[in-house]
Amino acid sequence: MNVIVEREKGLLELEKRIAELRTANESQPVDMAPEISALEQKYQEILRDVFGSLTPWEKVNMARHPGRPTSLDYIGRLDRFDELHGDRHFRDDHAVVGGFALLHGRPVVVIGQQRGRDTKENLRRNFGMVTPEGYRKVNRLAKLASHLGLPIVTFVDTKGADPGISSEEHAQSEAIARCLYEFTIARVPIVATIVGEGGSGGALALAIADTVIMLEHSVYSVASPEGCAAILWGDAGKAEEAAAGLRGDPLGRLDKSGRSGVAVEINGSGSGAFRHRGRGGAGAAGWGAPGFERVRYSSSRCDRCGTRAPQSARPAETR
Repeated sequence: MNVIVEREKGLLELEKRIAELRTANESQPVDMAPEISALEQKYQEILRDVFGSLTPWEKVNMARHPGRPTSLDYIGRLDRFDELHGDRHFRDDHAVVGGFALLHGRPVVVIGQQRGRDTKENLRRNFGMVTPEGYRKVNRLAKLASHLGLPIVTFVDTKGADPGISSEEHAQSEAIARCLYEFTIARVPIVATIVGEGGSGGALALAIADTVIMLEHSVYSVASPEGCAAILWGDAGKAEEAAAGLRGDPLGRLDKSGRSGVAVEINGSGSGAFRHRGRGGAGAAGWGAPGFERVRYSSSRCDRCGTRAPQSARPAETR
């Protein structure tokens, strides 16, 4: 059970009431604007009270909220996206989506971990847990981006890599290690964004980057709270206690080097991006420009590798 979903049920009823009053106000001669305004003010107060101060375990549940935007929601806000499939060895993993895209008119290669919205899609997407074939697809796309000189943009959203026997038989750890290596030696700038839950090496495989951005209500940790509790105490039921020690929220994870940052979500002190998915979530259309331009073509990585983009293709300098 997601504690955030349970907590917001009262808010959903209040939202419904406000919407009904707005509709009635348009068709009746009586002005109900003061009542609507009072309800909206009350709604904002409840929003701050309920979501303004979250425990580490509640933050994990916020990141796992079934209504949060997925990688495809953000990719869908780009100017264009042409998906590429398969690892060229065995099969296509639907837990990973990737291909060529245009970000504010700039060609990039975008890669994201994709979970499902319902049971049927989650089964198809393997609940966002990537198999070795998926990581080999990531590796293939990273090599392609480096070959073509295109920046890489990744969206991280997974509890961890697929732990099944089949994945182990297909060399899961080797596939993840190949991704880490390829992202480390890539001759292009990389921006990684943690949009939901970033768990274990399954998330790290897409998060070796020049700039790492975390959404305000995302989490990023060495293991899921349940996995950590099972390892430390042999009891996954102690996940809440493990979450407190992992400190996976942005304030506990990001450094102060200037190469990482937090993207404030709509109603940042409240319930976050999932309540506004239809309107772009956490600034889905706007997140890319500052995050991308922070990694300029003249970055130390490009200078070191000798890869320089044409002057016309370089992003404008930002302050």
